Amino acid sequence: MRRALDWLPPRLRHMLLGWASVGCAYSLGSLWPRRAIVLPELAVDRWIPFNPAAIWLYASFFLIVPAAYLFASPGRLLWLQRAMQWCALAAGAAFLLWPTTLAYPPIVGDGGHAEALRFFLRFDTPHNCLPSLHGALTALAAWALWDGVRRWRSWLALAWALAILLSVIQLRRHLFIDLSAGVALGLLCGLLAARPDTVFSLSYRRT
Repeated sequence: MRRALDWLPPRLRHMLLGWASVGCAYSLGSLWPRRAIVLPELAVDRWIPFNPAAIWLYASFFLIVPAAYLFASPGRLLWLQRAMQWCALAAGAAFLLWPTTLAYPPIVGDGGHAEALRFFLRFDTPHNCLPSLHGALTALAAWALWDGVRRWRSWLALAWALAILLSVIQLRRHLFIDLSAGVALGLLCGLLAARPDTVFSLSYRRT
């Protein structure tokens, strides 16, 4: 697979190998029809009201992940790819073995926010909630973009990531419990991918 993508620019190649693995795990997790466990709503979820207007921040998730691959330092590209692959493997196993869902609120009205949310839901699945891959990949993207030299960019990326995480709960695509699990998964996989001696490391080091 890697050799077949050698003709691509390095950043695009790493993004495809990392992000595509997450898409495969998400899709496969919805193919096994099993009764899903309904996740509980906590007090923190009730403090954040459902708001379809958050769809635009939610959709910016599909910008922050490519931004991480496009603007992260070259030395972090393979790390980011590996971390996403491990997120895909762990989350995919959880989706297959322990499918979860939540009580989704109805979408009322025909305004632009509601219509945009309905459009995105065409590509979503009611299962595959815990752990949240939205949370995992957003955390990894912010981590990849953190730069001790470009501090303004680092804090902007962190603020962007936090806004996306908030929007996920505002839209009730995830709750605090599964979103937190996703962020924790992303950070754990990031730590594992950073270990050069781990048995899970890939030998492919080209950038």
